[in-house]
Amino acid sequence: MNLPEHTRAQLAGDHGKAMQLAARLVVKAAEIMGAERLIPISFAHLDACFYTGQAHVDFVRFLIENGASLAVETWTNNGVVSLADPSLRPRHEDPEMVEGAAELMHLYERLGTRPTWTCAPYQLAGGPKLGDHIAVGESNAVSYYNSVVGARTNKYGDYLDVACALTGFAPDAGLHRDEGRRADLHIDATTLPEAWRREDIFAHLIGHHAGRLSGRRVPVMSGLFPDTPKFALKAISSAAASSGGVELWHAVGVTPEAQHLAAVFDRGDTHRVTSDDLARAHRDLSTARDGPLDAVALGTPHFGLGEFEALVRLFDGRKVKAGVPMLVSTSRGIRQMARARGWIEVLETSGVEVPVDVCTYHSPRVRGLRGRVMTNAAKWAYYAPGMLGVEVAFGSLKECVESAIRGEVWRDPDLWTNA
Repeated sequence: MNLPEHTRAQLAGDHGKAMQLAARLVVKAAEIMGAERLIPISFAHLDACFYTGQAHVDFVRFLIENGASLAVETWTNNGVVSLADPSLRPRHEDPEMVEGAAELMHLYERLGTRPTWTCAPYQLAGGPKLGDHIAVGESNAVSYYNSVVGARTNKYGDYLDVACALTGFAPDAGLHRDEGRRADLHIDATTLPEAWRREDIFAHLIGHHAGRLSGRRVPVMSGLFPDTPKFALKAISSAAASSGGVELWHAVGVTPEAQHLAAVFDRGDTHRVTSDDLARAHRDLSTARDGPLDAVALGTPHFGLGEFEALVRLFDGRKVKAGVPMLVSTSRGIRQMARARGWIEVLETSGVEVPVDVCTYHSPRVRGLRGRVMTNAAKWAYYAPGMLGVEVAFGSLKECVESAIRGEVWRDPDLWTNA
């Protein structure tokens, strides 16, 4: 393999044990992926800061103690706990997990990362742009950066994501290369009614369906509108990465590499989406029968400003029913911007909690989430039953708000009549 001189020096141990380990990880990954060279990256978003065991702490502590230094701008995924609100996941629920997660987050701050603590870093200013080569670990961020931004990354698992950030290089393979970004499945939704395709729930359902169809393949979709909002593209990215393994998808006339179908697709299967497909996706994401509601969980991936604006409008001064926790997860940066607009105060007055730093579908359980929980997020609905042992009622944002106010699952008759 044709390696940069600096990387050769790292492999030889000239820059210390930590950088030697990082270089070995990147080079070994390149060998496995069949890359002939490494490619410089300009940005990284780490998933290794999300605690799943003591090895995570040992790894980053080893790096710090042996002089590791980040080579590129590096941001952090959300953690298991909230450093801003430690009571969100009570220590007594799982002392080892809670304490280890907090320590891990503090260690990554010491390493020199920008502590964004969000699974949706693309909603913050200063990230990568079209054509940038980057290294990202969180699945929905991989999908969004590749698809919507047009940056280039494979899904880099824990430790390899950190190694790329330390060395400033990634294997020149997979989605970093033009040939790896061609679509081999066309998902055609153009025959579905326009009004339904503009509903917010459509993005989550088509994303879930696309993931099921695609697996690890690269799909291209027809039928999205050029003015599709960013939060809908986020929903597709997240849902397709969860139900399948989609790291890149294109949308004709919407995403930057697919101004027309032939730009990304010249051979492969075509699947025409029907209303039955979306109804099946809705059933997949709803494990609970409609009935009395125990909680509402939104913000997977983290809520953006457009979603907060819509949420405030839907509440219109009304309040969540007493005894029904409603949590809307977001990043510190977005919460600060929403607070400056007065939206957080309005929502808190309505009985909505807006936690930061965390996702809410992961164990140990966040306070208040039990029983029948409603969400508008396909990713939350996909993972929460197995992770938390809850039942999920999946619905649109409007349905979630009305259900929270009523204290029972409510279905929008206009939405389903149109469907």
